Amino acid sequence: MSSAKPSKTAPGIARPLLAWYDRHARALPWRISPQDRAQGVVADPYRIWLSEIMLQQTTVQAVKSYFDAFVKRWPSVADLAAAETEDVMKAWAGLGYYSRARNLKLCADVVAQDHGGQFPDTEEGLLALPGIGPYTAAAIAAIAFDRPAAVVDGNIERVFTRLFEIGTPLPSAKSEIRAFVAEATPIDRPGDFAQALMDLGATICTPKRPACALCPLTDDCQARQSGRQEQFPVKLPKKAKPVRLGAAFVAERSDGAVLLVKRPDKGLLGGMTGIPTTNWTVRADGGTGAKSAPFEADWRSKGVISHVFTHFELRLEVFHAVVTHTPDHEGWWSDSDSLPGEALPTVMKKALSAAFPALFRKGKT
Repeated sequence: MSSAKPSKTAPGIARPLLAWYDRHARALPWRISPQDRAQGVVADPYRIWLSEIMLQQTTVQAVKSYFDAFVKRWPSVADLAAAETEDVMKAWAGLGYYSRARNLKLCADVVAQDHGGQFPDTEEGLLALPGIGPYTAAAIAAIAFDRPAAVVDGNIERVFTRLFEIGTPLPSAKSEIRAFVAEATPIDRPGDFAQALMDLGATICTPKRPACALCPLTDDCQARQSGRQEQFPVKLPKKAKPVRLGAAFVAERSDGAVLLVKRPDKGLLGGMTGIPTTNWTVRADGGTGAKSAPFEADWRSKGVISHVFTHFELRLEVFHAVVTHTPDHEGWWSDSDSLPGEALPTVMKKALSAAFPALFRKGKT
């Protein structure tokens, strides 16, 4: 199929979409409702920025509780800038993609120190901040500052590829989609327009079985007219993820405390808390077997855990030992009551759970 081109249809979708949004907008903790917005209430750029960083590659449902906890603890960007990095990482633990948390803190520092605690109000200014890419800059500019920026996330990609039967496979179609979104974005209410598209994709124009009969744009949708809604967006076949191997070592003292380490600041899980592991990376296996342990002890196998990252699957052999001496190893000892509150990424929780099955069960965290 040949690539679609922007047409006179694109600018016409704003009015029916915004009318639908005014009636059906999702209530989200970071969002100003269309009714309040009409009364002059403006969005807090800090809350919009925080939510957008949290929502990258994570669901709205997963983010809500984290967002509420963050804004309660750090109500402003200045408060977040004044926080200890380790506390931020602990609060982030479980959201994944931990480079986002490091950049979150770094960005807060820059906004507080270099911008007087005020976020830049343009895409260009926002793009200059740590951890803010083109999508996030456009989303903040539109939602927080009502700039007519072309906001394109996964939901919006799906809506526009169906509206205009864009047959170019993703990710190659991104620039094509952005051209349509830019043409369709109104000067008036661009932030509400972006959020309306997000809501439409999340609730109506879903990946499977879209509720086309309820869609305010159904009459304009080319894929709907040809009965091919679920064929868009077009995606290339996924490549099989490589599997990386390694080993993890749960060292327990006689009083129940566990040895924890801080991972190097750079690289996957950088700056996070973990247990000692072999040096696996995205591109290479680490050592395996008890012979790879960081120090001598009576290591006993606790099985293998698997964790899927964006670009690979990691399989870790887990070993446990009760140590009778203080090993010569960097780190600190965390008692069983403190362990669930440490800044532990999910893969480390899985490894610890192999040794202590009840540790992270409900009521323990």
